[in-house]
Amino acid sequence: MGYVDVAAVGHILPDGRELFADVSFRVGEGSKVALVGPNGAGKTTLLRMVAGDLPVRTGTVARAGGLGVMRQFIGMIGDETTLADLALSLAPPPLRAAGSRLAETETAMRAAEVRGKFSSAAGKAQLAYADALGAWGEAGGYDAEVLFDTVATIVLHQPWDAVRDRPVRTLSGGQQKRFALELLLRGPDEVLLLDEPDNFLDVPGKRWLEARLRESTKSVLYVSHDRELLAQSADRVVAVEGGSAWVHPGGFASWHEARVARHARLDELRRRWDEEHQKLRELMLMYKQKAAYNDGLASRYQAAQTRLRKFEEAGPPPVPPKDQDIRMRLTGGRTGKRAVVCDQLELDGLTFPFDLEIWYGDRVAVLGANGTGKSHFLRLLARGGTDPDPANGPVDGAAALAPVAHDGAVRLGARVRPGHFSQTHDRPELTAKTLVEILWRGDEHRQGMDRHAAMGVLSRYELAGQGDQRFGTLSGGQQARFLVLLLELSGATLLLLDEPTDNLDLASAEALEAGLNAFEGTVVAVTHDRWFTRSFDRFVLFRGDSEVVETPEPVWDVG
Repeated sequence: MGYVDVAAVGHILPDGRELFADVSFRVGEGSKVALVGPNGAGKTTLLRMVAGDLPVRTGTVARAGGLGVMRQFIGMIGDETTLADLALSLAPPPLRAAGSRLAETETAMRAAEVRGKFSSAAGKAQLAYADALGAWGEAGGYDAEVLFDTVATIVLHQPWDAVRDRPVRTLSGGQQKRFALELLLRGPDEVLLLDEPDNFLDVPGKRWLEARLRESTKSVLYVSHDRELLAQSADRVVAVEGGSAWVHPGGFASWHEARVARHARLDELRRRWDEEHQKLRELMLMYKQKAAYNDGLASRYQAAQTRLRKFEEAGPPPVPPKDQDIRMRLTGGRTGKRAVVCDQLELDGLTFPFDLEIWYGDRVAVLGANGTGKSHFLRLLARGGTDPDPANGPVDGAAALAPVAHDGAVRLGARVRPGHFSQTHDRPELTAKTLVEILWRGDEHRQGMDRHAAMGVLSRYELAGQGDQRFGTLSGGQQARFLVLLLELSGATLLLLDEPTDNLDLASAEALEAGLNAFEGTVVAVTHDRWFTRSFDRFVLFRGDSEVVETPEPVWDVG
């Protein structure tokens, strides 16, 4: 069985700021340990240090057993990445190396045969391929292919040979996650590191993950913001907050109560420390004053100084971390009564024709299994519908979205300006820019602002500390908050949100819900967040049989 030991680990950011210090915890054999905490506190950084992606310069990380890692954006890699590439990237290192060598020698052999089937170069290439094939078998490649075939059949309902060369980008986010999770949970690695494994999964998928984590004998360290999944699967909770971490030995159901009690205890310890500090200081000052007139008290004065110095050197107990204060001011604006009208709209290969009217002020949750067309529907709206009104115009990157193949028509109402939040945060034009630079320069839809104003709005989103940080280096939750801020500044009157709470911590998700409640406009959100869905008043279901229907209540278990 595998385990992970983290002892007194710290991390310094490239700009010299300390992200966290003195982090210690253990993931014992077969245990399921959840990392929780505010966005940007260092959860993903800790996972990367345990995985070996980042050096551990302070403290130590010890591991035993094979290590399987699923990163936050598992499939969001090169456009030409295939399922075979993805499967190999999740395999143990010897198998990855053997697979890469096999692919290289196969390519070289085919190229040599094209130039001359019976040439010496072709012969050498064939020998190299044969050696690579033998190494592949010795590394366990044939057993891995059986696993790949099993997972492909479960997730995609096709054999491995039929899908191995399929581009990963052709799978939905949920299919990518399910494919990766099946490989890791069924694979040989005894320790798994999972960063947001529930993101992109539909509700049946999340329930499947909860059950698989509970029954698995593997040791799992994972990050999630889904409270239901945490409550159903975590044996212990490691809370990363306040520049360090603490361990709750129980499950997530009792974690919040334990956190409140811990903060109260820290407050009491700090109060007592302050009182004792004041007493020692007053005693030192008293002896200092008396020693000035009585040499016999000089030794007592020195002793009081020493006692105070040692007390201060030991330092005060940690203060409870400050709760986040995120204020999203999504304003919107009045539009025509009919915000969206769909007339026999059919998304090619995904839905049958359907009619739908969304009225100004509606809060519409778009539900359904992965791969049923929900994100395609949002992208079509974000592009302005089938007959965009130049006066409305898509905002904040929506115009760059790929076209959506469809029949029928979808129209946006008067003064409806769509603002799109992407599930994958795919904004390449922002990646290399700092947050202040993005806000300062503005764009065609948003006027820029000076640095003082930019820092002011970033403060409302708890992002002032990241003002000079590049967008691409932010945590997933910080990126999500910043993208909501861009929507706030864009003037959008129709918010199109694709899984907006996936990467948001609890405080951020609650701030988003409060911001949407105050928003004077229309909201259409694709979501699998069972808690977030309760704040909506209409529910449109994309069913597995290609029908699109409206339901009076949320419906989850539809394939």
